[in-house]
Amino acid sequence: MPHDTPLIATIVAGLGLAFVFGALANRFRIPPLVGYLVAGVLVGPNTPGFVADAGLANELAEIGVILLMFGVGLHFSLKDLLSVRAIAVPGAIVQIGFATALGAGLAWLLGWSMGAGLVFGLALSVASTVVLLRALQERRLIETERGRIAVGWLIVEDLAMVLALVLLPALAGVLGGQQQVETHASLLSLPASYGIWGVVGMTLAKVVAFVIVMLVVGRRVIPWILHYVAHTGSRELFRLAVLAIALGVAFGAAKLFGVSLALGAFFAGMIMSESELSHRAAEESLPLRDAFSVLFFVSVGMLFDPFSLIDNGLPILATLAIIVIGKSLAAFVIVVAFRYPMSTALMISASLAQIGEFSFILAELGVGLKLLPEQGRDLILAGAILSILLNPLMFLALDWMKPWLEERSAKASPPVEAKPIGPATQPGQVASVAAPETADDPPPRTMLAGHAILIGYGRVGSLVGAALKEAALPFLVIEDADKTLARLKADGIETVAGNAANADVFAAANPEAAKRLILAIPNAFEAGQIVLRARAANPAISVIARAHSDAEVEHLKGLGADTVIMGEREIARGIVEEVLGPKPEATEPSAA
Repeated sequence: MPHDTPLIATIVAGLGLAFVFGALANRFRIPPLVGYLVAGVLVGPNTPGFVADAGLANELAEIGVILLMFGVGLHFSLKDLLSVRAIAVPGAIVQIGFATALGAGLAWLLGWSMGAGLVFGLALSVASTVVLLRALQERRLIETERGRIAVGWLIVEDLAMVLALVLLPALAGVLGGQQQVETHASLLSLPASYGIWGVVGMTLAKVVAFVIVMLVVGRRVIPWILHYVAHTGSRELFRLAVLAIALGVAFGAAKLFGVSLALGAFFAGMIMSESELSHRAAEESLPLRDAFSVLFFVSVGMLFDPFSLIDNGLPILATLAIIVIGKSLAAFVIVVAFRYPMSTALMISASLAQIGEFSFILAELGVGLKLLPEQGRDLILAGAILSILLNPLMFLALDWMKPWLEERSAKASPPVEAKPIGPATQPGQVASVAAPETADDPPPRTMLAGHAILIGYGRVGSLVGAALKEAALPFLVIEDADKTLARLKADGIETVAGNAANADVFAAANPEAAKRLILAIPNAFEAGQIVLRARAANPAISVIARAHSDAEVEHLKGLGADTVIMGEREIARGIVEEVLGPKPEATEPSAA
């Protein structure tokens, strides 16, 4: 391996091994991120063979965090963020305090100082941005109320950690460490001569200044740039503009305002979401987001020393218990105390049962300030690796517990029946059905019959839905985005909230009595699961799906879809008809 190309070597080794072990993990039905972590361990300094540049890997991983938070911001708005402040702000603060106290208690048992306990506890209290968002995206929860609470909670944690990074150097002498270490100084650090309250005030002032600049200047400049570049007609320039805005705002926020890179990227995405081009921006940044988030997991794996499991077995288990059990229990109790459904509490607690990037930064800073012993850093790294590995299992356990919880909920409360609140369900009319009282209850079954089930109401689904409504054909929509659901209900269109791949959600659409199933979602794998479920419920139902490639067409038709429309093929057909004129008589169906 050439020694003068460390960046190329790190990217090739990281992505290559991540692909190999990610594919193996997927083959054995293990989350691919486990394979990515194993790849990182293999190219790290603690195993024999090739050793990647850890510094470069960490910087590449930081780009992944920036792009991921930018993508989340694209699906968020300031209104969404403010709507969950009542639970996210107090919940995150109480959970951070509880986890910090548990970490400080373990540090006391290990004979560490008060300052070491504070740094150790704070590092265990903050969840990984990448892991949490990947979990929400895989389950299509980002645009739901539960997803908004989790993201709002995460943002409050990020702000708290930014404040901690600023205050620790100023308080190091008081806590028993070294007053200031120049090698760890950054623009986040403020002179200790300002005093504690001066440092806090300056930090809050910088955050407020950044928010004001983004709301006042960013709201005008960022959409204007996007629309200007879009009108040039260059897709390459548009993609470059999106990435330049995401990375530029994040970097500027960190250097000028002392805000974390992830938080700066989130605000850039949130401002950009107000543009009509936000969907295109999300699509253009998606490939790089996925690639760099993989490098994040590789960089985490590089930090892990497998032999530490032998040297620090009991302390590692105690650290893992604080992260997975202590934090989760605190989050669960807080969300339930705010009278949210149990499913929401379980999802939030599972999402937060891991630690990541901010924990590493705090650990390094603590060691540099002579506050945290090196054993503490090792425990934090081991706890992060193991909690990330266990996090997918937490969600599997949540899915396993859900039927039992629903059964208990059904016994504790009277059954919820579907109550029509809109027009009657005769052909040519569209009904609206009242939602169940809590998110724990299964959706009520529709009273429609001979209807069409429309899965997804995005750019394609909304056009199909408008045509069905104009033709006075009865139909309902299965959708999981809260904003879209609210718009559909306002228009008097019957909806079932949730993912159609879920058995209870799909059953609520009454597939046994349905005439058609229309799959307008772009995910062929998920669509295939729904086709199988529909065929099992109603062999006579007509299934129409969409695809992006010949392979997806064959996949869906092989599972039982009657008609599969491939977008590129239909575009080509339309162009040919414009040039040559429509054929007098169609000789073959439009499906592949």
